[in-house]
Amino acid sequence: MNLIKLNNLQKTVLVVAGSDPSGGAGIQADLKTLTSFGVYGMTAITALTEQNTNGVFDIFEIPLEFVVKQINCCLSDINANAVKIGMLHSADLISAVLETLYNKNIVSNKNVNIVLDPVMVAKGGHKLLQENAIDALKNFIQVAKPIITPNIPEAEILSGIKINNLKDMKNAGKEIIDLGASHVILKGGHMKTRIMTDLLINPSEIHSIETAKITTNHTHGTGCTMASALSASLAKSINIRHSFEIAHKYVNNAIKASPKFGKGNGPINHCFNIDEFIN
Repeated sequence: MNLIKLNNLQKTVLVVAGSDPSGGAGIQADLKTLTSFGVYGMTAITALTEQNTNGVFDIFEIPLEFVVKQINCCLSDINANAVKIGMLHSADLISAVLETLYNKNIVSNKNVNIVLDPVMVAKGGHKLLQENAIDALKNFIQVAKPIITPNIPEAEILSGIKINNLKDMKNAGKEIIDLGASHVILKGGHMKTRIMTDLLINPSEIHSIETAKITTNHTHGTGCTMASALSASLAKSINIRHSFEIAHKYVNNAIKASPKFGKGNGPINHCFNIDEFIN
């Protein structure tokens, strides 16, 4: 991947997601990723978490009205070229974010992509989405028609299909398209195979990327990072297929360059491609 020069910020992404104080996932991973792509990131924080590489231990939900205020103040002042959505933990929050983006004409603006990472369960098993919020999430997909980036467990929940192989992945992706998504990027990292396959699915075709799976525990935040890398490229008006390829390559290289921090699922290296520093 080409090294990034950071002296010419022109594009912006609004991130609506939760905070990870250990820096590997959530808002922190999103901002690192956007910066490494030379894109200006704004944030509306939905939740604070007690979290590190060993798991999520507690969640403090930001009051719904304050989440909405954060979104409104960003969009009223600085334009967003893309919106990336991560942790939305409740049905009320999902509905409020949808209504806010609708009122701000983001949903109807074909020049602004909405990328939805349907964060449901942390790597340690902690549930990040309340059970009664699934229907609200499906309604969000139907109305906003986002690009959605589920992993296999998330795709199983959204599609109702148990995924055991590549054929199942494709069928599940098509079911999520039928929910209203414009595109589905279905990540195959949970598949117990030597070769990992990620799929880009739209109503008419499927593209795939195959890579050798990297054996490592240092994959904390890969889902957040993939969605933000995708959002950064889309904000630059790069087409969805090329954006998918760029995001996949970025995450793969960030895993390989992991700093190996922590005692559990360690973070990846979001900054491996940055070649400019302030002395």
